Amino acid sequence: MSPEVAATTTGSGGPDPRDGATPLLSIRDLEVTFTTQQGSATAVRGASFDVMPGETVAIVGESGSGKSTTAAAVIGLLAENGRVTGGRILFDGTDLTERGGAGIARMRGRDIGMVPQDPMSNLNPVMRVGAQIVEALEDNGVARGEEARRRTVELLEEAGLPDAQRRAAQYPHEFSGGMRQRALIAMGLSCRPRLLIADEPTSALDVTVQRTILDRLEALTAERGTAVLLITHDLGLAAERAHRIVVMYRGEVVETGPAAHLLRDPQHEYTKRLLAAAPSLASRRIEIAKHGGGARVAADDLLAVTADAPADATRAAADAVVEVEDVTKVFRIRGRGLLGRGTDFTAVDRVSFTIPRGTTTAVVGESGSGKSTVARMILALEEPTSGTIRFDGEPVGGKDRAAEVRFRRRVQPVFQDPYSSLDPLYTIYRTIEEPLRAHGYGSASRRRERVLELMDDVALSPSLLRRYPAELSGGQRQRVAIARALALDPELVVCDEAVSALDVIVQSQILHLLADLQHRKGLSYLFISHDLAVVRQIADRVCVMERGRIVEEGTVDDVFDHPQEAYTRALLDAIPGRSLDLGLRAG
Repeated sequence: MSPEVAATTTGSGGPDPRDGATPLLSIRDLEVTFTTQQGSATAVRGASFDVMPGETVAIVGESGSGKSTTAAAVIGLLAENGRVTGGRILFDGTDLTERGGAGIARMRGRDIGMVPQDPMSNLNPVMRVGAQIVEALEDNGVARGEEARRRTVELLEEAGLPDAQRRAAQYPHEFSGGMRQRALIAMGLSCRPRLLIADEPTSALDVTVQRTILDRLEALTAERGTAVLLITHDLGLAAERAHRIVVMYRGEVVETGPAAHLLRDPQHEYTKRLLAAAPSLASRRIEIAKHGGGARVAADDLLAVTADAPADATRAAADAVVEVEDVTKVFRIRGRGLLGRGTDFTAVDRVSFTIPRGTTTAVVGESGSGKSTVARMILALEEPTSGTIRFDGEPVGGKDRAAEVRFRRRVQPVFQDPYSSLDPLYTIYRTIEEPLRAHGYGSASRRRERVLELMDDVALSPSLLRRYPAELSGGQRQRVAIARALALDPELVVCDEAVSALDVIVQSQILHLLADLQHRKGLSYLFISHDLAVVRQIADRVCVMERGRIVEEGTVDDVFDHPQEAYTRALLDAIPGRSLDLGLRAG
């Protein structure tokens, strides 16, 4: 398809900003090359597209397709071993490839803002969140002193962070993943840039907050003419929010055009594969296939697996692998200054549920609702303030060393943040082999065979085994984390946003892998997620949490088809792309 498609329909429903405009950002024949131990590797080749003033352009594609590398080249933040080896990057007529590092650095913040993908590694862990935003405002000459602190609170409020003044005094580790991402969004918008590069800006956010953030980005675009270059793997989000979509595959732009037109009538085979795998667009289609009994390839296969779960609810409850009874968790939040008074914060409030053996229970809700805290208590990484958690009939926590080792082998986590959960000094091979070695799994050659099996299971090339986490994309790092969790064949896997960093094709592969393992080995899953379309595909039962409490619980079909609570209905209504007709059919 030609880059200039005649149709002018936009994803957000507004006028086409391209009419009579000169591009704010124009990328022509871009080539980016990295120097590795194995030689030179071209990550982007021949990429060309434009971003107009006030326009939102979404770049979609699988992990490693060159999306984030293209964005990093624009803002001059390529890794030390990366360089632009061809083409031009024109920003408002100036070729950024000729400006050098110092020239581009002066444009960051004021002219080109950035919201990075990984919220934890991009926030200073020893600085309060508010101080980091104040620093950005002062460094760019936007505001100073008390004015900068006041503006910081306003920015956090605009980004959807409740109780912003108190939160500004906290450190990143005191924020949930979604809260950290909102702080980064506030920082990226702080200087009102002309172009905002948003690299997976809402991948850690629940759907309701995601809508708030994206509404804010749209308002900023309309009010100040700010353009947005949105890097995302969520096609529903791209369809709903972008004027145009650029599809990248293996470093090349394979298709581009107006969002709704491209998604209704994809021309390239890879774009068609993305659409077929996209859960944000597929959840309704799966429902139709299920009720209609039609032969819908991936969807029906997955539903067949989940349908094999025990049908007798009484028997399933009696054979619960995890029992959570009346559990409460209270945190002490520090006050301002050395002598500031702390306050109690109830993160989890009298929560009870069970996970029947061999099934998947999902816990959904907004960021800060207590989902991840529940997961950490089940993993014995946090101790409940009150209440009881039992695994296989035995209380969790307070075990002797031998019992704890056995528990750790039987219960494995996959955390939300793949960078901080992987040792940056370990190769990928050592990362996956480490649990095998620690638990005395076979000989060195058998461990290597097992590592290779796991790499194949999570769709990673064995050539990555000699690399380090920093050399992988966010989605690749998450796949490594999943492979490591599956290494010891655990009985319970706690997945805390385990697929949130994955592109839709690999996400589909991982969900099918998890379902297949459950079917064959009787695995049980606790699935923490803000992506309700994914939950629809993978879970048997769902618990909806709001402000530390479970407000609705039941089978996935009951909760999704007949939600009883207004809060649950709001979560479902906020799924990106839910209301868009993109021509997808069940048959």
